[in-house]
Amino acid sequence: MDLKTLAQALERMGCPPEKSAEMAAQLDRRAAQLAAQTGRSQAEALAHLLALMQQGWAAQSQGSPPARS
Repeated sequence: MDLKTLAQALERMGCPPEKSAEMAAQLDRRAAQLAAQTGRSQAEALAHLLALMQQGWAAQSQGSPPARS
């Protein structure tokens, strides 16, 4: 997934538009690190991280603190 597409996906999940490009780049770097550490593919690591972020934003919108992993 290219960074522009990732940034758009983050915005749809609740990321502020002014932060989406920076967050997409950070998320992509972290997915590469996680893939190297765990032996997962980068796509699997990215999907995992996106799921965690979505849970965090959902909890935040409900007034709950984000879950930690």
